[in-house]
Amino acid sequence: MPNVKLNNYLHLHFIVFVWGFTAVIGKLITIDALPLVWYRMLMASLIILAYILIRKFQLRVPPKTLLMLILGGIVVSLHWVTFFMAIKVSNVSIALATMSTGAFFTALLEPFWYGRKMVGYEVVLGLIVMLGLYIMFRVETDFFIGILLALASSLLSATFSLINGKLTQEQRPSVISFYELGSGVLFLSVFLIYSGSYDHKFFQLSINDWLYIFILASVCTAYAFIASVKILKYISPYTVMLTNNLEPVYGILLGVVLLGDSEKMKPLFYLGALLVLLTVVANGILKNRNKLKKTTNGLPSH
Repeated sequence: MPNVKLNNYLHLHFIVFVWGFTAVIGKLITIDALPLVWYRMLMASLIILAYILIRKFQLRVPPKTLLMLILGGIVVSLHWVTFFMAIKVSNVSIALATMSTGAFFTALLEPFWYGRKMVGYEVVLGLIVMLGLYIMFRVETDFFIGILLALASSLLSATFSLINGKLTQEQRPSVISFYELGSGVLFLSVFLIYSGSYDHKFFQLSINDWLYIFILASVCTAYAFIASVKILKYISPYTVMLTNNLEPVYGILLGVVLLGDSEKMKPLFYLGALLVLLTVVANGILKNRNKLKKTTNGLPSH
């Protein structure tokens, strides 16, 4: 059994590494963010549909759940579009460092989403995150738009995680993913039709772009999502959450190695990014301790 847990923990790190690689692939793809996300969601939804049919899962969902899935699809499509736009106008390091605020945005939104009071330490940690972002803004002024886009993407990511937090209690993750990706494709398709963006150039991609988009859709989306859910059978959600915080670290390192000097930032930028990352980790540790205290207090005395 220990070997099984170790294998799944190593598998988890590989999945987080793959997610970090997503930003690098986005930088290598030459098409704009909107068509990039459209192709990614279309391919990934078809791959997951094939998986669902092979496993013979039930696709029918209640009408109210379907509305939530459609909303989730629209949110995740906008999240990915703003994320890849941030990469296009800045670089991988800027986008991933700023995106590490996602877990903290989730912590700030949770009280409103679940109707609970905000905890004092969350406010303090929020101020530290703001300090980290301020340092990043001040140091890398040339990438101001990229940081703003990444912040918008981070907020959308937090909203998406809250929507899925309720949906995963009712539906299979693969079914949720299929409906959300499909809804995202339809949403972006309507926008592309309305804006007149569907022309012959839209479907003229280089061989490299086709290859990168396929890797993005299959390995970085369909495979990583389904595998990460299976890992939860052997590893606690808390461990998964903390490990996920390594995504910007892996991504920034990959960016520096594969993309060269364009990814190298000033030292103070990394200080700001480190402040944000450490705050997210601290938030996770504090939340876990509070849960343990509640569990202990609820036990009968001996």
